[in-house]
Amino acid sequence: MNGLFFSLFMLFVVVMLVLDLFVFHKKDHVVGVKEAAIWTAIWVGMAMAFAVLVYFFGDWMIPPADAGTDLAAYRSEMTQEFLAGYFLEESLSIDNIFVMIMIFVSFGIKKEYYHRVLFWGIFGAIVMRFIFIFALGALVTKFAWLLAVFGVILIYSGIKMFRSKGDEHIDTANHPVVRFASKWFPVTTESHGHDFFHAGKMTPLFLVLLVIEFSDIIFAVDSIPAVFSVTQNPVIVYTSNIFAIMGLRSLFFLLSDVADRFWLLHYGLGALLCFIGLKMIGGEFFGWHIPTMASLAVILGILVVSILLSTVIKKKA
Repeated sequence: MNGLFFSLFMLFVVVMLVLDLFVFHKKDHVVGVKEAAIWTAIWVGMAMAFAVLVYFFGDWMIPPADAGTDLAAYRSEMTQEFLAGYFLEESLSIDNIFVMIMIFVSFGIKKEYYHRVLFWGIFGAIVMRFIFIFALGALVTKFAWLLAVFGVILIYSGIKMFRSKGDEHIDTANHPVVRFASKWFPVTTESHGHDFFHAGKMTPLFLVLLVIEFSDIIFAVDSIPAVFSVTQNPVIVYTSNIFAIMGLRSLFFLLSDVADRFWLLHYGLGALLCFIGLKMIGGEFFGWHIPTMASLAVILGILVVSILLSTVIKKKA
């Protein structure tokens, strides 16, 4: 990995976070569909621009291990891996969006505070993903059979997603994160605007932030190993993850009002997890090799078909 490239990438992430919090969203407000659509387009555009950079400068960003590598083919393969990882993470993030909607509604949080909570939630996710991805990358390098183990976990998660109705509710008082925080830290049940703390006590808004961070950790157990199924390069996994979760806030606001319309997407994501799980198990034990472009086509195909069927087939009351 090129240290200068990674430093520049992290600087880009920090600059975008600072601009987001202190310039573009300086005041608390309800993010409308138009604003969310614009920011979603911006983040998708940035991810595609990064893919172009990988295509032309990928061997500088992440030098190949073999000096005799065909650089053009190497850059092309890395670009495909980045795109597959990005769209896979973005697709699976949609299920996480449904969970976050449920968390906000269950805790009765005002919509003008959604962005503030999501900002700090994603900031925490960036740090945790860094630790998780590079630790898992080191383990997979030494113990390749771990991918098969995660493949079983993904299939199990996919089957659970099929069996669930996708409309579960959260018992806010008995949520394990809430109970842990209430037991060990001073907590107030009264809301104080957008403040996370008041008079030295955690506010309900901070509890929601903790619950979202906890849900992201659970989500990462599925999504990160899934991305390792299309590339085992930790840098590609991390950069594709970061672009996906940085655009998660705008995607959240874009989908929050129409989430019920895409009711079959829940089952499509379950099918996607099962496909990735089988790919990981087959690659380890049966020598299956599914080209990156084929994986990308399956990922986008499942996502598009699920959305189209959701608009054609009406959900029963």
